Amino acid sequence: MKRGGLWKRMGGAEVAAARDQSYEQILAAVRTELVDHQGHLLEAAHRDPGQRVRLREVTATVLIQLGLVQGKLPAQYLAYRLMADIVGYGPLEELLNDAEVTEVMVNGASEVYVERAGTLHLTDVRFTSDREVVEVISRIIGPLGKKIDLLTPFVDARLPDGSRVHAIIPPLSVRGPALTIRRFSQQHLTLHELTELGTITSDLAKFLREAMERRCNIIVTGGTGSGKTTTLAALLSCLTPQERIVAIEDTTEIDLSGHHLISLETRAANLEGKGEVTMRQLVRNALRMRPDRLVVGECRGGEAFDMLQAMNTGHDGSLSTLHANGPADALARLASMVMMADSKMPHGAVIDQIRSAVDLLVHQAREGSRRVVQRVCLVVKEAGERIQLVDAYTSGSGLLYPETSDRVRITPKLEGWWLSGG
Repeated sequence: MKRGGLWKRMGGAEVAAARDQSYEQILAAVRTELVDHQGHLLEAAHRDPGQRVRLREVTATVLIQLGLVQGKLPAQYLAYRLMADIVGYGPLEELLNDAEVTEVMVNGASEVYVERAGTLHLTDVRFTSDREVVEVISRIIGPLGKKIDLLTPFVDARLPDGSRVHAIIPPLSVRGPALTIRRFSQQHLTLHELTELGTITSDLAKFLREAMERRCNIIVTGGTGSGKTTTLAALLSCLTPQERIVAIEDTTEIDLSGHHLISLETRAANLEGKGEVTMRQLVRNALRMRPDRLVVGECRGGEAFDMLQAMNTGHDGSLSTLHANGPADALARLASMVMMADSKMPHGAVIDQIRSAVDLLVHQAREGSRRVVQRVCLVVKEAGERIQLVDAYTSGSGLLYPETSDRVRITPKLEGWWLSGG
């Protein structure tokens, strides 16, 4: 046997009939038996994970009948491993069943990393070959109506539980197939819970809650894995259940139980290149759905133009996220994306649009496994060639009260709060 896990727990005496068989031989024999006599159940298990329990029981019986394993208990152990390779996620099955794993990264057959508590760890999980990695990828995306091959060598998908999947294979991935699975968090934290965890301070939570109540337009920025979506969901949790939220995302992550939430998700083109639904199309549709709050999960392109138009035409209190190294970089990226959507718009007009629309930027970066460094900036509303920012909070200094001369230049939505001393 080439694999560990459950197989390692089987004693030598219990598997006397299997000791002369390689795992691959047992796998081939069981797969043939299932295809020949349990095709309907096998197909059902591919589509519905709930059918795997029944299929595992049948597989354990097949192992005993074929004389591959002696004893009911070892048959059940081996059947679990076989199910992972036949209809499950192969060597990744146990990792994906671990609630502490937030991300799984496969770099070819010989390297599998996981993220736990914000820290990457190299595991001892291995695939037998790059071909096996591709087979697992195909089993993951097959039930979603997608495929990966030389004509379509990369794929983005969402699992039924909301987890995001990205895969890319050779020749595009030079060192072997690469697979990344970002787990979907079923629990979204509130600002109060983030305060209790020590992720944000109570002063910052109070300020952000006030900004949401005063309908500031907010953009959350940061790098990959910095917790932008977590912060976005925490901000939305401040809203009353009566407010109608329309959220547009590439892959649905925001799930606010008890809130009036409409979730829209983009769609990739089919194999014929038809049927694509873009983020920009969904933003335009969302504006016709009477949103009290418009949420663009992540601005990446021309949808930034439509989002700014919405913020400037009565849809106050809208939110989005953006990949950036800092608040100033975020505004520069936002300007570039707007010009991608409308190249005829003068740069000065784009700057005016952003200055008028955006009230607040929340930037964060992760340091270590749990610490999140934050900086919150207010957008100065005075005209000029460049957009000026005023710090409202930094992790090192805490909440900052702008000088009296700055208060009249920042967003009027927060002016009364500043003047009252917060």
